[in-house]
Amino acid sequence: MATRTEFIKQLDEISSLIDHFTDKAVADVRAAGLAMQGDKGATDGILAGQKTEESLRSTLESRCFDVMLLQQPLIGEDLRFVTAAFRIVSDLARIDSMTRDIAFLVHELPAKATSKLATNAMAMSNEAAGMVESAVEAFKESSAERAEAVIAADAEVNALYDRSEAALVELMKSGKSSALYLPELLMVAKYFERIADHAKRIADWAVFRKTGKHSSSAGKVTDILLEDEGIPRDTKTREK
Repeated sequence: MATRTEFIKQLDEISSLIDHFTDKAVADVRAAGLAMQGDKGATDGILAGQKTEESLRSTLESRCFDVMLLQQPLIGEDLRFVTAAFRIVSDLARIDSMTRDIAFLVHELPAKATSKLATNAMAMSNEAAGMVESAVEAFKESSAERAEAVIAADAEVNALYDRSEAALVELMKSGKSSALYLPELLMVAKYFERIADHAKRIADWAVFRKTGKHSSSAGKVTDILLEDEGIPRDTKTREK
């Protein structure tokens, strides 16, 4: 009984740490949109958050490894939770890292240039942040339906990226001085689009927690191989 009680405490700690990491990542995605609006405080806040992100990632990965190594055998829902949590940590870390890349670019760009993309960037920021938040909620709730809604929402971010790209191409054709910063502005838009892609990956892991199946980026549903994590595959999730 004591062992099971300790195990539940470990799972609760992982869940709580994911909440903290998600809050930070979502706040930084929204702040990246504000940075494109000219909010210097938002830019500085993102750039100052690297140590927090690294600490959260390291702690979460350690907790997941502790459970994987010390709480064998893991089976069924417990196995899927820990495996998916470990993968989600990587996506949250990458999302947070990309917000710093955006902040760095904004810091180097003149306000006149960032203003050309400000409206679309704010829209992409809000959409992507909402996707990240909803994807993690889907994982916590073990809700495949909510996860599928997140995956579908990526189409809107893709459309915003396409509009941003078209607007920047028109800017280049105009010959205005702001066109000199076209590569950097396109990179900012692409970062937001990629953040949404990572939210989709988190949603995929939410589906895996619920069903034991993982959807690849191409949409093909396959059994997830757990051997590469050094833990046995849950035989209950195999195709018959």
